[in-house]
Amino acid sequence: MAAYAAPGAGTLHVVATPIGNLEDVTLRALRVLREVRLIAAEDTRRTRVLLRAHGIERPLERLDD
Repeated sequence: MAAYAAPGAGTLHVVATPIGNLEDVTLRALRVLREVRLIAAEDTRRTRVLLRAHGIERPLERLDD
C-alpha cells in the first residue's frame, strides 16, 4: 500500500497498489494517481514501474516512516 497526497490542502488519499500484476490496479486508483500533485511511496522503484505502465507522470517521493 502506498500513500498519496491530493491537490487539495490537507487532503491525503491512501491507494492500494497491486502486489503482482500491474493490471490489477483499480480504475479509481488510477484516477486518483492522475489527479494528485505529488505521490509519496514506500518503494519508489515499484511505484515508478506502475506509473509508467499506465502513462502517469507525477512527482514521486520516498515515504518510509
